[in-house]
Amino acid sequence: MVEFTSAQLYSWLAAFLWPFFRILALIGTAPLFGESTIPRRAKIALSAMVAVVVSPTIAQLPVVPVYSFGGLMIILNEVGIGLATGFAMRLVFATVQQAGEIIGLQMGLSFASFFDRAAGGQTMVLSRFLNLIAMLLFLALDGHLLMLGALVDSFSGLPIGGTPLSAGGAMAVARAGGMVFSSGLLLALPMIAALLTLNLAMGILNRASPQLSIFAVGFPVTLSGGLLVLMLVMPQMGTYMQHMIGAGLEAVGTVLGQFAR
Repeated sequence: MVEFTSAQLYSWLAAFLWPFFRILALIGTAPLFGESTIPRRAKIALSAMVAVVVSPTIAQLPVVPVYSFGGLMIILNEVGIGLATGFAMRLVFATVQQAGEIIGLQMGLSFASFFDRAAGGQTMVLSRFLNLIAMLLFLALDGHLLMLGALVDSFSGLPIGGTPLSAGGAMAVARAGGMVFSSGLLLALPMIAALLTLNLAMGILNRASPQLSIFAVGFPVTLSGGLLVLMLVMPQMGTYMQHMIGAGLEAVGTVLGQFAR
């Protein structure tokens, strides 16, 4: 008969719970895993499965009861690491959505929106389309596996119950947030330049021929030209999205490295 003591049971439970909180925080906030369309039970089950696999590989575990005040502080520390990691990667997809918002406004598609459960509000159709393209590229590049791998590797660089998190990690996340505006504008820049040229041409045409009602032909011309330019620049946008996903994975490594200092 297999026998075990209560102390052994508590040690096994702690060995499972310490990495579980960090992994659950990542899966709850990371792109693809943290979508609101995925049931919460599925997220918890996936986190538990990963924690069961990872926990035997962790060398040092804190000798602190989970239900104590010290255990609560360790849990908050682990949750903070997971949240920062998932949020740093989610900034990439926020950048793509920002580019979609800018392009949609330039094309006159600001009215073409629908309620998005993932965003919790109204989202432009073009923004959602570009986000879907980025999500497919993320899966094709195994970005979800690389992100989980970076978090698993962080248990050696950021041991559980080690030093408290430094402010450098939070600053790294804040600096990565600037990518939402700069990279989003760069992603939408070809469309902005093309539509601006088209609007200038229509303005010159209206001055040369006042009988032509610019308000009657401006919207269909802008919409048609925007869709044509979008079709032409989509391959280059996909390449740029790949660079952004790589930059997001680098930002995850930077955030984890700053937390370890």
